[in-house]
Amino acid sequence: MAPYASDDSTTGGEVDEQRSGRRKAARYVVPVTVIGVAAATIGLVPALADSGDPDLPKITAQQLIEKIAKSDVQQLSGTVKISTDLGLPNLGGLESGLLSGAAGQGEGGSSADPTAKLTELASGTHTLRVAADGPDRQKLSLLENAAEYSVIHNGKDVWGYDSKSNEVYHGTSSKSPEHGKDQQPPATPKDFAEEALKAVDDTTSVTVDGTAQVAGRDAYKLVVKPKQSGSTVGAISVAVDAKTGMPLKFTLTPASGGAAVVDVGFTKVSFAKPAASTFDFTPPKGAKVTEEKDAGKGSGETPSKAPGKPFDLGEAPGHAPKAGKDFGQGHDGMKTIGEGWNAIAIFDTGGEGVPSGKAGGEFGGFIDSLGDKVHGKFGSGTVFSTRLVNALVTDDGKVYAGLVTKDALVKAADAGK
Repeated sequence: MAPYASDDSTTGGEVDEQRSGRRKAARYVVPVTVIGVAAATIGLVPALADSGDPDLPKITAQQLIEKIAKSDVQQLSGTVKISTDLGLPNLGGLESGLLSGAAGQGEGGSSADPTAKLTELASGTHTLRVAADGPDRQKLSLLENAAEYSVIHNGKDVWGYDSKSNEVYHGTSSKSPEHGKDQQPPATPKDFAEEALKAVDDTTSVTVDGTAQVAGRDAYKLVVKPKQSGSTVGAISVAVDAKTGMPLKFTLTPASGGAAVVDVGFTKVSFAKPAASTFDFTPPKGAKVTEEKDAGKGSGETPSKAPGKPFDLGEAPGHAPKAGKDFGQGHDGMKTIGEGWNAIAIFDTGGEGVPSGKAGGEFGGFIDSLGDKVHGKFGSGTVFSTRLVNALVTDDGKVYAGLVTKDALVKAADAGK
């Protein structure tokens, strides 16, 4: 059955009204999902090692961090499995659309646009094939049921191809190494590891927890944990290739326990030079081709670009806040309180909060089912929760969000009064 399809007792008008309500709900839940997606980029862990622990020379946490920093793998190919379970609010199927909507895919956009397509990695389990040959040649393919989506960076050209719809998206890569930095969804273990290590400071415990084998490679296990109480982050672990220093596998475990929020790792990897033909692309006959310069026409959106470093193949518009000491940079009017893993981002939407209860009618009841109503010195508001990120939207339009508990958000809102 299609999402929101009516049963025999539901009229067409009622179905339209239900759909409209859920689309309106997206306007309020999108900030939560965007923050959740961004928070997922803080790092991951090496669960599910291949076999017995290898016997490797002893290494300190500082030495292992330095080994990661010095790693300069330019050529590789392999298969990556990524599983993400943020525990987003259940919107009866709408949540899958929220992620692409948050990434900026508007009506009339191309299904091959990396901006929206790669954001799908923020939910569910996916298998990727990746290849890289220096900073000017990368390819990432998302394997789907009887279909495949690929984004290819070859020199100045960036191509996105969706075989299911037979659509092609063509753009150009930026010459600036800073262009798009920290703005694209992560896709490989290295992407996640880099973000995890940005959060390491005096509020963080970093240790080496033995060794493992990942994708047939000997690796050290680096474990990162918050020292502070009150964070929703339990532990981050990074499996680091003993020879190259390249991160091979990651998993983020929440403080609440249960399955990992994010688990990303190579199942196969080779550091041999990929064939040059790997990065060749010509639009198939009959394919619809959307040029980057035309993608934002009529919407007022800035077209996406792709910078020239490995796997930074699609740039999401805007800048979603990250966890750790840099949490919240880049959002106009945003400020932070607290430090480290307990940092809370605060900004004012300029709106009137979230419609709820009787005052919000049917739509208000729907919103109430997504979040928890809370009260304090600040007044009242609604808390939207994932397994990692909590966000409080007050009735006067202020947003408090972070990798912290619901109680911590309420205290922060009260302190602001």
